[in-house]
Amino acid sequence: MSRVALVTGGSRGIGAAISIALKNAGYKVAANYAGNDEAAAKFTDETGIPTYKWDVSSYESCVEGIAKVEADLGPVEVLVNNAGITRDGMFHKMTPDQWNAVINTNLTGLFNMTHPVWSGMRDRSFGRVINISSINGQKGQAGQANYSAAKAGDLGFTKALAQEGAMKGITVNAICPGYIGTEMVRAIPEKVLNERIIPQIPVGRLGEPEEIARCVVFLASDDAGFITGSTLSANGGQFFV
Repeated sequence: MSRVALVTGGSRGIGAAISIALKNAGYKVAANYAGNDEAAAKFTDETGIPTYKWDVSSYESCVEGIAKVEADLGPVEVLVNNAGITRDGMFHKMTPDQWNAVINTNLTGLFNMTHPVWSGMRDRSFGRVINISSINGQKGQAGQANYSAAKAGDLGFTKALAQEGAMKGITVNAICPGYIGTEMVRAIPEKVLNERIIPQIPVGRLGEPEEIARCVVFLASDDAGFITGSTLSANGGQFFV
């Protein structure tokens, strides 16, 4: 029987690529999304992957949403915490609302999503939790004190939880993408991309969402059972840890 994979923020960008790659690898996939009903409906029509709407910053919404997914597809065995937002601003101008929105989605969202599925993974002695962090959680980024703090927190969460899950057959790993050619990144003016961003990337190009998706498929597989608490940097050589 196919394993069930749940991908947050799974109907657009990197999340969509992850959802599709997992489906192609034989998983039964559910894609969570937060707000864009039109994009989610189009994604389901094109891929056949069901989408479920809830806000990962709300624990109660996560509990209810996960229950719907499990009623439809079965117990969640692979969880990909991909949902994330940005509310950029230089720190002296950053508001508490900007700070809290990013922390609540990008960091607390990992607790809200992982906690409801953790006991089931322990009971079944199998689980894969894959957290999508960021290069900016590793090196920091001006104008992103909130985002960098949240994404760095994702890495601490990964390392701590990996130690708890190891004896129960659960692996917990993180992926830190660099600049990936999503719709959002490609909307950056071409001059900025070519003169300020791409020159920082030694391989000389943006990454592709499918390259991050392939990392997820590997970490979700049985072949990755000895890898836990790890951070996989997929940034074209832009930053080394």
